[in-house]
Amino acid sequence: MSTQPPSRTKFYLDKKNGKVMGVCAGLADYTGFDVTLVRILMVLGVVMGGGALIPVYFVTGWIAEDRPRELQDSGPEEKKFWQGVRTSPSRTARDIKSRFRDIDRRLAQVEHYVTIENRSLAREIEQLR
Repeated sequence: MSTQPPSRTKFYLDKKNGKVMGVCAGLADYTGFDVTLVRILMVLGVVMGGGALIPVYFVTGWIAEDRPRELQDSGPEEKKFWQGVRTSPSRTARDIKSRFRDIDRRLAQVEHYVTIENRSLAREIEQLR
């Protein structure tokens, strides 16, 4: 029976970069914010909320899953991409579609140059056939 790969759009605890249970580090990775900023906001939330966030923090640390080993070694570009997917999937899909259109346009330009504008190269290609 096959198991599904871990989801890159799900919230995971980041115990490798975390201080206490990895909740703030996981939130920082999920949202794309700096982990220090998330920790400062957490402390401010605890102080201003009269400690109401403390149980939420520990329940989150208890319920959420640890980050799977397969997702540990992703590079900064890949992390940025998946944070964009989590933030706005439709915008990410539009960006990818736009990139493919640009690649297709550039490939058509190369094809046009090779087959029409560059006669000597076209002749050489025909001779190879």
